[in-house]
Amino acid sequence: MVNYSVKQLARLAGVSIRTLHYYDKIGLLVPARKAASGYRYYGKTELLRLQQILFYKELKYPLRQIKVLLDAPEFDLYASLEQQKRLLLEEANRIQQLIMTIDKTMVGLQNTKDMITDEELYAGFTPEQKSEYRQEVSQRWGEDKLQAVEERLLGLNNKQWTDIKAKGQEVEQLLAELMQARQITNSLVVQKTIEQHYLHICEFWTPNCEQYRGLGKMYVEDARFTAHYDQYAKGLSAFICEAIEVYCDNGMRVIAR
Repeated sequence: MVNYSVKQLARLAGVSIRTLHYYDKIGLLVPARKAASGYRYYGKTELLRLQQILFYKELKYPLRQIKVLLDAPEFDLYASLEQQKRLLLEEANRIQQLIMTIDKTMVGLQNTKDMITDEELYAGFTPEQKSEYRQEVSQRWGEDKLQAVEERLLGLNNKQWTDIKAKGQEVEQLLAELMQARQITNSLVVQKTIEQHYLHICEFWTPNCEQYRGLGKMYVEDARFTAHYDQYAKGLSAFICEAIEVYCDNGMRVIAR
């Protein structure tokens, strides 16, 4: 039978000798035996009881309530451990959420000075064009969609915004080169590139199939979009529109031809 002195138990459990003396005084943790010299000694039963005390303390139970629980005739050690495990896991999840919130806040504080501004979001547009485009988006897809897109973009820092714009230009340039190379719109390489185009659009919002088709039609029907894509290659807006139709017909999946 293993016997621990009060000093050994204090070191083992990470508590002070004074704490163990106090637990003995209030009857919360009584030693297995006391020597004639007054030294306290603890066995396996006392170690398990101390473990229970420390677990309940971790869960913010007051000492008086812990004593009532442990001294109850119906007390079951295994059931108690199961309950403590569940409660500690819940607390661990709560703390993990708090840590994630702290991390997000820290990232936000680090990026605050580098966040894009409203002016940068609409760089290159006149105030009239900015107002016109915002109104058009609101009318076509709803005010909530406009706000969601703007909030998403205003949450980016300058590097992220620059990277997104560069990726869009890269995809548009590649589509122009494929069109000039006489690739057909249902070819594998064009459809893979259209998928990249769709993923780029998803940086702003996530259109469903019908909305993505509508966007493709806008490229052809709206002179502003046509002019934008024709700067890469004449007829590119119609090429993209047709490729989008194929992509949507295939269930927004790339299918080899």
